[in-house]
Amino acid sequence: MPSGQPRSFHDRFKFIVEIDGFQSAGFNKCSELSVEAAKIEYYEGGGLIPHKSPGRLSYSDVTLERGATIEQDMYDWFAQVGNAGFQGTAAIGAGSGRGEKDNGYKRQVDIVQLDRDGTTRRRWRLYNAWPQKFTAGEWDNDSDEKVIEMVTLNYDYFELIKD
Repeated sequence: MPSGQPRSFHDRFKFIVEIDGFQSAGFNKCSELSVEAAKIEYYEGGGLIPHKSPGRLSYSDVTLERGATIEQDMYDWFAQVGNAGFQGTAAIGAGSGRGEKDNGYKRQVDIVQLDRDGTTRRRWRLYNAWPQKFTAGEWDNDSDEKVIEMVTLNYDYFELIKD
């Protein structure tokens, strides 16, 4: 039964991003988190109405944007992905030589929604995140705008962390 209290919706203007191994990860924009279940349909014995059940989950990529600074942590992280091929090859350097995958580039990322006073409202955790795309920005000599750096993260799954 409703209590008669109006709902308090979360503001979307205040959030922080925490990335394992980063000193600071201030971003001014973050795309939405989204997950979708595949739909499996099958018909039994000439039935006209299909049976429906959920299939595999698909998580969408997340894009983070920030003003470009002298920090190059995002680019360095992306460079780790580019060098994460099979170990033991000449391009990578000395390794085990057994074709083992180097997963040192995968990190945990937290997207933390904050209240106006800075207290945590919600914490979303992305597991095994890695940068799939890095954009250094767009330059224009006739513009007064700042250069915006973007990184698109791929990850295995996310969950809402209860504090």
